[in-house]
Amino acid sequence: LPPHASGERRECQSSTTLRDLHLMAAMGNSAAKAKYEQKVPAFYYRPTHTDCKLLREQWIRAKYERNEFEFIEKQEPYSAGYREGFLWKRGRDNGQFLSRKFIISEREGALKYFNKQDARDPKAIMKIETLNATFQPAKIGNPCGLQITYLKDNSTRNIFVYHSDAKEMVDWFNAIRAARFHYLQVAFPGASDEELVPKLTRNFMKEGFMEKTGPKHTEGFKKRWFTMDDRRLMYFKDPLDAYARGEVFIGSKENSYTVLSGLPPSTQGYHWNHGITIVTPDRKFLFACETEAEQRDWIAAFQRVINRPMRPQEYAGIDHMEEPIDGFPSK
Repeated sequence: LPPHASGERRECQSSTTLRDLHLMAAMGNSAAKAKYEQKVPAFYYRPTHTDCKLLREQWIRAKYERNEFEFIEKQEPYSAGYREGFLWKRGRDNGQFLSRKFIISEREGALKYFNKQDARDPKAIMKIETLNATFQPAKIGNPCGLQITYLKDNSTRNIFVYHSDAKEMVDWFNAIRAARFHYLQVAFPGASDEELVPKLTRNFMKEGFMEKTGPKHTEGFKKRWFTMDDRRLMYFKDPLDAYARGEVFIGSKENSYTVLSGLPPSTQGYHWNHGITIVTPDRKFLFACETEAEQRDWIAAFQRVINRPMRPQEYAGIDHMEEPIDGFPSK
């Protein structure tokens, strides 16, 4: 078995024949990659060992079982520029998953879903420009669970979906990536594929519970779920909330943003003892973590963003996000 496939064999023994494995071993690493990956679209997500099982398994099946990257016509489910079908979507208020019709159209530049099968008007229109998708099987509680985010009035909106068929779910994921890829090709005509591909979808830098207090630092600390999406630090009452209770912009050190371990000496009202202070040009944000390990991880995530110079387009987000939606009060 060639080296690039050795780790994959354990996950695809049921779907890859012994004859195929012998063929791969005889061909060697370079020849096998040339055969089974000869026509992988630039936008198609190539999973790593850190990705969820669903992505890794379907990548293997696409290559060795379905031969998707040898025959372009087999890529139509995610490369045609239009896709429609039904996904199970989590209700915003009751938390129940209900079947909803979804359509993604590159021509319209949007992903839409409909509450009723025969509905003429969509319940939501998500512009491809701000669309992101990331697999969240543990958070959603389903091995095919996908979190889709988009911006609405410059605030992040989450929807959570899944499909019982693993291939169907990965096809939707790559259809979103294809639509994003073609949108960015038009928006940035001089950019190479290598420059565009990292912008198609992204995993969150860090997620987890922390405590927070309000802008006066005298309010009691509240436990909230935090999501770090590049420079957007969002907090939610529940990990599966549709809307963030607030968003904080994390700028760069050149703009006087810093992260400190611990809380100011006068701080009161926290239950967890491992504090973090984010210093911005206008105020300080105070958080507390349950464990020292979580504190280290959050500080490292903040530091990575703060150490990175800001891109020109990122300055537009400062005014909208610096003050959270609920102002860190008692919600």
